[in-house]
Amino acid sequence: MSIFAKGYQARKIRRRYLERTLGSIASVLIIFWLTINFIKSPSQFFQASIIGLSNGVLYALIALGYTLVYGIIELINFAHGDLFMLGAVFSANFIAIWFGKSSSSPGAWLVFFGCLICVMSVSAGVNVGIERFAYRKLRRAPKLAPLITAVGVSFVLQFIGLRWNGSGPKTWNSVLPPGQFEISGVTIAYTTLYAIAITLPLLILMTWIVTRTRQGKAMRATAQDQDAARLMGINVDRTISFTFALGGALAGAAGLIFQQTRGLTSYNLGYQLGLIAFTSAVMGGIGSLQGAVLGALLIGLIQGLNDGLPIGLGQQWSQTVVFSILILLMAFRPTGLLGKPVTEKV
Repeated sequence: MSIFAKGYQARKIRRRYLERTLGSIASVLIIFWLTINFIKSPSQFFQASIIGLSNGVLYALIALGYTLVYGIIELINFAHGDLFMLGAVFSANFIAIWFGKSSSSPGAWLVFFGCLICVMSVSAGVNVGIERFAYRKLRRAPKLAPLITAVGVSFVLQFIGLRWNGSGPKTWNSVLPPGQFEISGVTIAYTTLYAIAITLPLLILMTWIVTRTRQGKAMRATAQDQDAARLMGINVDRTISFTFALGGALAGAAGLIFQQTRGLTSYNLGYQLGLIAFTSAVMGGIGSLQGAVLGALLIGLIQGLNDGLPIGLGQQWSQTVVFSILILLMAFRPTGLLGKPVTEKV
């Protein structure tokens, strides 16, 4: 072995040792911080954790749209967050204005589930249209071209949201049954349970479609090699459109859940939550479905604990804490928590 190879191996070993040492120190500090807060106020600790998990499952619905599209065509679809925003605005108008429901009742619950089907269908259709007219011609273009196009589509959707919702945030009444219950000093709102009850089946269904169905196999084959997939008889265009439809449907469902559980819509909502969801996908490993869900839950927990624990930096530092952790993770594990290193296709 040459002296250069020996030097490279030594640097690699030192880097690995440094990564493990810093990782161990960070883990000990986090565990110490959580333990102190748990001892100080167990009920507040669980309260913050529940809020964090509730936010995390919502982030997961949006993050999966990012990671699905990236896994297929390696495009960061920056317009996805604004599609979520339009889903929230559509849901508010569908329930409160078009059907005139502003309080909980059996009829309003039927409207809610009808809205769930409609907003998922409309969002899926919009996402397929965006892929067909904005991205399809750019698949073999330099990667900067579709990226800039995605930013442009994001501004178009924001403008639609601005014209539809107005320049300021709007508040809406929920048609879901109100109330809360308490367990050992921990208050759990019914809206939290509704959000989890709607989100989990959608996540399970989406995972089943991708991993167990014929169309899901076509998606995975297309993600690995589009040319080889064509040779095997797979309709690549249809498969990519189906992927965009699936991601759009999840974004629409997330919009409805957010609108009904938070009672708020705003034209820049997609930028705020879309950025967090994209961060979740990157943290978990962009392109990994399980990674997107894991990253979303972790970010939800980090935000909830930082904002709600007695010893924490507080809500004003929430974004700083999340992105600081992301930067540290990317520095030592660029592929994310569950991501795998891949070779560039040429």
